[in-house]
Amino acid sequence: MTPHMNTRRAAALAAVAAMVVVGVQTGTANARPAAPDDGSSASPRTSSPAFSSASARTAAIKSAQTDVSSTAATLKLGAKEKLIARDVIKDAKGTVHTRYERTYAGLPVIGGDLVTHTASNGKLKSVTKATSAKISVPSTTAKIKTVASARKVIWAGSGKPVLALESVKTGVQKDGTPSRRHIITDATTGKTLHSYEAVETAGVGNSQYSGKVDLSTTASGSGFELTDGDRGGHKTYDLNQGESGTGDLVTDDDDTWGDGTGNDRQTAAVDAHYGAAQTWDFYKSTLGRDGIAGDGKAAYSRVHYGDAYVNAFWDDSCFCMTYGDGADNKSALTGLDVAGHEMSHGLTASTANLDYVGESGGLNEATSDIFGTAVEFFADNTTDVGDYLIGEKIDINGDGSPLRYMDQPSKDGGSADYWDSSVGGLDVHYSSGVANHFFYLLAEGSGAKTINGVDYDSPTSDGSTVTGIGRDKAIQIWYKALSEYMTSSTDYADARTATEKAATDLYGADSAELAQVDAAWSGVNVK
Repeated sequence: MTPHMNTRRAAALAAVAAMVVVGVQTGTANARPAAPDDGSSASPRTSSPAFSSASARTAAIKSAQTDVSSTAATLKLGAKEKLIARDVIKDAKGTVHTRYERTYAGLPVIGGDLVTHTASNGKLKSVTKATSAKISVPSTTAKIKTVASARKVIWAGSGKPVLALESVKTGVQKDGTPSRRHIITDATTGKTLHSYEAVETAGVGNSQYSGKVDLSTTASGSGFELTDGDRGGHKTYDLNQGESGTGDLVTDDDDTWGDGTGNDRQTAAVDAHYGAAQTWDFYKSTLGRDGIAGDGKAAYSRVHYGDAYVNAFWDDSCFCMTYGDGADNKSALTGLDVAGHEMSHGLTASTANLDYVGESGGLNEATSDIFGTAVEFFADNTTDVGDYLIGEKIDINGDGSPLRYMDQPSKDGGSADYWDSSVGGLDVHYSSGVANHFFYLLAEGSGAKTINGVDYDSPTSDGSTVTGIGRDKAIQIWYKALSEYMTSSTDYADARTATEKAATDLYGADSAELAQVDAAWSGVNVK
């Protein structure tokens, strides 16, 4: 994994002020994917990786790396271009989807990622590229505009690739979230080409939001610690209002944690630890994925960040989730769907790595909302039942209202219900509304209905009727599209194409599921 890939991701749950890389659209947005090799079928096909173990997946990545020279030749890449294998997924049909980063003359190519799709017989079926531009620059040794601590790269995220410099400016965002802003400048002119925020937010024990829950802990000395040996060794730490480091591993004498209120410091740790466990289990059971990165390795959680910090965030540089305590320092942002949201930023970073700005940034945030919602339904917790409301338990607005609504996103006062050409200019927490609305329509359909005691009434942009295919199928389609067909620069038009391909792979070219994917996208004006 290149240094760029390690530092570009850090995302937050909420846009407190209103937080929002340039998407490069390739191909035709409305093109219908080709039928699967073995004919169409109405029966679902799982999108889970077909490797028998994490070690088998690791071996597949190593094998792909060994073959990068022949792959580059097959793709007719330039003599100075090289591929770096980053992920391999083998689906139930035997198709192998291999994700690559590119270098040019030894320099990382930002926005040059691609995915090859190879049939079970070894024949290359197709390629999905973040950019269709030829990767080439006149010189990599040209006189450059010096930027302190910057690294030299090739910028291919928009237009013609150019020699560029990538620097990182650290600080604090308006709401107190740590900031690590990546700035990409033209190496010869010094002009800013692109920038993005690399800290992505969101935003038993006796838990505050999920009732009494079971926790996987580890005996240590005469007591216990919040280390989940069943799920990669996930640990939960108390930052003690600090803003750096890991803090102290949460421990207890009798393995009974928290009192269900914010007055007990363990309570936030209970919710965070429980949410991480439920998300891990959802990935394993529903997606066939062994942990965030698919390698069986755990992330870790940090609670009690800062003073009255009203947010939560994922940071890929530490591979960890961090939670603030809310405005009163007693309402930690550790709701179940929030935990699922944060861990899913790590999932996105390990797959499509959607740039956290513009339309791709909205898709990044929506992916976390979609999987956070899916985790909540999966957990089947009677205290925090599954719903299509985001952050409804943490009361971040102070009036009992949820942070976001998937059935009609504009009810939060800022999110977009439908796509238009200005959506990419919104903060990513608001542009995400288009994809959140699409997912709700695909899963549940349009119109009025009541689910788990919550009333919904989802409209469409053109008054059309969408018939839901069910949440389980919608989740499989979104995950397959994310992990196999989306790239860092995917925009909404590309996302439609990616989900069409995923639905075709899973259910067939003539399936009702594919027809409703099209109907749901049309319902949010992505046509």
